[in-house]
Amino acid sequence: MRRPLAIGLAAFAVCSLAVPSSAAPESDRGGPGRAALTQFAALPAETYVSASDPSGSLLGTAPVNGITPPFADQPVQGFSGIVGNPDGTFEVLSDNGYGTKANSADFVLRLHRIGPDFRSGAVDVLGGVNLTDPNRKVPFPLTRPDRVLTGADFDVESIVRAADGSYWIGDEFGPYLLHFDRAGRLLAPPVPLPGVFAPENPAGTPNLLSSKGFEGLALSPDRRTLNALLEGVVAGDSAGSLRLNEFDLVRGAYTDRRWTYQLDDPAYAIGDVTTVDRDRLLVIERDGGQGATAKVKKIYLADKRDRDHDGKLDKTLVADLLNLANPRHVGGFADPFTFPFQTIEDVAILDDRTLAVLNDNNFPFSSGRTPGKPDNNEFITVRLGERLHADPRVLRP
Repeated sequence: MRRPLAIGLAAFAVCSLAVPSSAAPESDRGGPGRAALTQFAALPAETYVSASDPSGSLLGTAPVNGITPPFADQPVQGFSGIVGNPDGTFEVLSDNGYGTKANSADFVLRLHRIGPDFRSGAVDVLGGVNLTDPNRKVPFPLTRPDRVLTGADFDVESIVRAADGSYWIGDEFGPYLLHFDRAGRLLAPPVPLPGVFAPENPAGTPNLLSSKGFEGLALSPDRRTLNALLEGVVAGDSAGSLRLNEFDLVRGAYTDRRWTYQLDDPAYAIGDVTTVDRDRLLVIERDGGQGATAKVKKIYLADKRDRDHDGKLDKTLVADLLNLANPRHVGGFADPFTFPFQTIEDVAILDDRTLAVLNDNNFPFSSGRTPGKPDNNEFITVRLGERLHADPRVLRP
C-alpha cells in the first residue's frame, strides 16, 4: 500500500541439505536468535527511466521533500514486489505510482530488472518492461489509448513468476489477479476475488477499504497454487484478521481453502509474503510510522497448520527490522541497524538463513531515513538467527 507523506551479487548459495518444515526440529519453532544486517546497497531516490514519458503532473508543483514535480521521465521507485533471477539479479515491481488512482494516471506500471552491487553499495538498473494490454483483455476503459497500463488502471503490489516464466501479479483496485507474459503483456482478463470488492471495483458494493487488496502473493513450492493475502480486513471479519486465499493455477480458479492471518494490532498492515514451504510463509508486518515514529517493522514465519487451534496462522518472529545486529557497521550504519520506513514491501529468500529485504520509497513522499529528504530504494540482506528449513525448491530462483 502506498500513502503520500518514497550487480555485483553472485548467484545465491543454495543449501542442498535443507529439508521441508515437516522435518524441522521442535526447538526451531520456539523463536530464533537475533537477526543481523549482512549487506547494504541503495538506489538513489531521483532515478528515472531514461527517455521515457513525463510523470507526476497531478502532484502539483510544490516541492515535496525537496523534490519539485512534475518529472521529465518516469521515476524508478515504489518497489512493491520482488522476484529473484538465477544470475543474482532481481525483477522488482513498481506499484501504482503516487498513492492513489486519482494522481497516478501518468505513472506507467513497470517491471524493473535491478542488480545490487554490495561492494560499492550501489544498485544498478539493468532494464525493464512496461505492463501492457495489447490484446484487450481488460474489460473496462484504460487511461491510455495505447493500452500501456498506469497507476490509474491498477494498483499492483505483489508478484511471483510461474513455472512457464510468466508472471502473476496481485492488484489492490479489484482486488484482481493479473497474468502477464515475460514481456509484460496481459494474457487473460483480470481475475476478481469472489465476494470481495474494493471501492475502485465497479462490479459490486465495496466491502474492502481502498489500497487494501492483494499486498502479498506467494507461489507454492510445486508451482501449482498461489497464496494471495489481502492487506485489509473484509467487512464483517474480525478486527485485524486478513484473508489468505488459495488460487489453483492449473484450473485458473480459487479453491475453497482459506486461512486467516491475524495482525498484532488492527492498525498494522502487511507488506509482502513469500513461500518457505508447503505450510509456511514469511510475512512482513508493519505499522504506518517512519523514522523516529516507526515502532513495528517485523518479519514473521507464519504456519498454516494452526497448531494451537485458534483458527489463525501461527506466527514466529524471525527478524525485527528495527533492531538488526550490525557489529561490523555495514553500510556505515550504527549497531543496531534500523530499517525505519513506512512501507517495507519486498522480501525474498536468498538461502536457508538469508533474506533480501527492500523498501517501497513512495517517491517523493517518504522520508524515513532522513527527515525532509526523499528515501532511496534500499536493498539489504539479513542473516536469520536460525535456519528456515525451507523447501529446497524455493531456494532456486
